[in-house]
Amino acid sequence: MAEQESLEFGKADFVLMDTVSMPEFMANLRLRFEKGRIYTFIGEVVVSVNPYKPLNIYGRDTVEQYKGRELYERPPHLFAIADAAYKAMKRRSKDTCIVISGESGAGKTEASKYIMQYIAAITNPSQRAEIERVKNMLLKSNCVLEAFGNAKTNRNDNSSRFGKYMDINFDFKGDPIGGHINNYLLEKSRVIVQQPGERSFHSFYQLLQGGSEQMLRSLHLQKSLSSYNYIHVGAQLKSSINDAAEFKVVADAMKVIGFKPEEIQTVYKILAAILHLGNLKFVVDGDTPLIENGKVVSIIAELLSTKADMVEKALLYRTVATGRDVIDKQHTEQEASYGRDAFAKAIYERLFCWIVSRINDIIEVKGSDATIHGKNTVIGVLDIYGFEIFDNNSFEQFCINYCNEKLQQLFIQLVLKQEQEEYQREGIPWKHLGIL
Repeated sequence: MAEQESLEFGKADFVLMDTVSMPEFMANLRLRFEKGRIYTFIGEVVVSVNPYKPLNIYGRDTVEQYKGRELYERPPHLFAIADAAYKAMKRRSKDTCIVISGESGAGKTEASKYIMQYIAAITNPSQRAEIERVKNMLLKSNCVLEAFGNAKTNRNDNSSRFGKYMDINFDFKGDPIGGHINNYLLEKSRVIVQQPGERSFHSFYQLLQGGSEQMLRSLHLQKSLSSYNYIHVGAQLKSSINDAAEFKVVADAMKVIGFKPEEIQTVYKILAAILHLGNLKFVVDGDTPLIENGKVVSIIAELLSTKADMVEKALLYRTVATGRDVIDKQHTEQEASYGRDAFAKAIYERLFCWIVSRINDIIEVKGSDATIHGKNTVIGVLDIYGFEIFDNNSFEQFCINYCNEKLQQLFIQLVLKQEQEEYQREGIPWKHLGIL
């Protein structure tokens, strides 16, 4: 860090460039990146280039270099932005927000984790066990959400497949006292199908690779990933992910956060039920579709704590209301397959939303706590799924890309339009920029 302080390459702030053009902008970015400077300011914004390798620039010594400093006092860094947000919140007693956006694989999820780790590190080392507990739970919640909401894509081994907005609540002294997570648009289609070279959500692979033999037997599972239709596409893919080790880390994190043993076991049962659902096959007897492997239906019913005939009816029939009559209409083979996949997606989405709400129940500031700690303020961190373009884009990908475009327009409006309006108010000559 000392070297980075004394030696900078190119322009550390794009605002300082004599002329601004795309080739010069990219040349400056490339120069800094090649010299190991992955962060560059544009005024109050930090541009980050993902190095795709660990860098020793997030340790305790780096935290101390940025703690309490003004924004431009130190070289560009995520910590500079995090510290500026924290100081603004504390000095003015006003809520602040850090927005992280970019293409898939740009490093947004890692950035949000480093920001949270920095805020946890700079808040006063408290003698109160409660404050330390809250810090620990806020950091551990990331690990659990990544297991159930992230997946390996062609761009990124740990890609967020949902949008996340986290509020961190602080008391009047600036200590964290709780938080709240909002999740948006989980890419539930990934449960049943993945692009070539990609995997489903980490949670399935972690369970199969990390679960004990006794646990897998109780869930009627085997370690072979290729045995399950929903995940066999990504079963043999090589990646840097150690699923068995991650399974233990996530299980420990769930315990620390406050999930009960029976709740954790139920989560595993639901994951197993989804894997078994993918292996159900339908055959046609005349015009009537039947389930070929009836034993799997019994296993799914056991895991979901319901009756086999109810599972079978849900898979082979749909309820139709005609006037005042309600009838059960039998599926065709194609409709049964579609219904099975829709069932699996719905179960996983509800599981994910339950996990988020369960974390919120534990980390939220309760009414009595708010009274004890006095007026509290918030730092929000937005980690949105990345923009991607495929040969065939799903509806969910369309929504993801549209959301990114809207966020970019908001950014343009807040930064550029406001700047231009200020020039106009103060009578400063300037060249108008056409902004949507």
